[in-house]
Amino acid sequence: MTSLKSFDPATGDLVGDVEITPVDEIPERIARARAAQAAWDALGIDGRAAKLSRAGDAIAARAEEIGTLISKEMGKPRREAIREVRGCADLSFLLAELKDALAPTELYDDQTRSTVYWDPHGVCAAITPWNFPFAIAHWLVFPALFAGNAVILKPSEHTPLSTQAYADILAPLLPPDTLQIVHGADAQGRTLVASDVDLIAFTGSREAGKHILAAASANLKRAILELGGKDPMIVLDDADLREAARFAARSSFRNAGQVCVSTERIYVPDALADRFVDLLAEETRSLKVGPGIDDDTQVGPMITDAQRDHVLAHIRDAAARGAKVVTGGDSPGGHYVTPTVLTNVTSEMTIGRDETFGPVACVTPVASEDDAVREANDSPFGLGAVVFGGDRERAQRVARRLRAGMIGINRPVSGARGAPWVGARESGYGYHSSRDGHRQFAQPRVISTPAS
Repeated sequence: MTSLKSFDPATGDLVGDVEITPVDEIPERIARARAAQAAWDALGIDGRAAKLSRAGDAIAARAEEIGTLISKEMGKPRREAIREVRGCADLSFLLAELKDALAPTELYDDQTRSTVYWDPHGVCAAITPWNFPFAIAHWLVFPALFAGNAVILKPSEHTPLSTQAYADILAPLLPPDTLQIVHGADAQGRTLVASDVDLIAFTGSREAGKHILAAASANLKRAILELGGKDPMIVLDDADLREAARFAARSSFRNAGQVCVSTERIYVPDALADRFVDLLAEETRSLKVGPGIDDDTQVGPMITDAQRDHVLAHIRDAAARGAKVVTGGDSPGGHYVTPTVLTNVTSEMTIGRDETFGPVACVTPVASEDDAVREANDSPFGLGAVVFGGDRERAQRVARRLRAGMIGINRPVSGARGAPWVGARESGYGYHSSRDGHRQFAQPRVISTPAS
């Protein structure tokens, strides 16, 4: 077998390697998963919960080790990577939520008594990205397993070691072959999608999601797809501009902008645009760029040189079409892109339409609230959006006009515990998290009898 090598994007050093899974072995692995699934399902909700609950302590015990590995493998600041792992260790709420979601539901009327059961699909293919290589694996694999499915996990080829660490924690707690991992790139992903699986759970780009959905349509495999975003932020004329600028900097540059809900488009009233841009530029210039493993780093490198070049191409295209580079706009070397603020960005520019996935904040002055809403909605994406304003009732009215799945008012888009992680339009097909999100990893079956 040939190996898949993982390199530190900050230094180019080899972090480690894994064996690539030959594509001709994938059908046999799926057959083993299918054979193991029946016994896993037979354990029932309580039996599966007992086994999976043991993962929490194991994750917590290895949080610093795995967080350091994530930082080396994909460039994320180490403290953020450790938080990513630790966030997966507390399983108490998740287990209770899953039990509630998948417990049989009783329904009655005058003539009929019905029980809705939530049964496993069978074998789930979980295909996960590189930007949150531990957490997103957890968000997809854990509920799929809890629902009684066997899982074949295919991580990004850029972060195989970090996701392997997740599988190494869970797999020993489960019956053999219930959770298996497939390593490789596009060939392995395409083979897995086309194979004899029952459910595909994927987080990644919109383009890849469309290919997966097209392939799944051949035999109507179920699919849960969380895709890309081009998240807008609307700053109202009564907003606290400094707080809005601080938020925009955090949201646009976190993980070097390599976050599906990064703020990529910012709409500000004409009269306030210059002041807002000055504040945002001030916040941006204060950020420390460097290797993720360094304790004082706030913005690490792009995952690959190709991603760096993609971001720089967006910036150059915008500048050529009339956007102003207020700060940044270049690469200091290596895989890095200097955190960048652009203004006078329009939807005709590539950076105004397509997902950038890099440390760039684009500011567009607008004449009115209605113009801001229209511009924010002028996109095929619909993952997240943010509204900043002093009058919360007004901000709420603006938020209700936005065509996104998750909208934050004076805060990030993530919801309270129990809220779904959901994209609208071309940013999502199905969704996960929450009671209803967990149920998408199961097949409802309704058994009805006479009421009397």
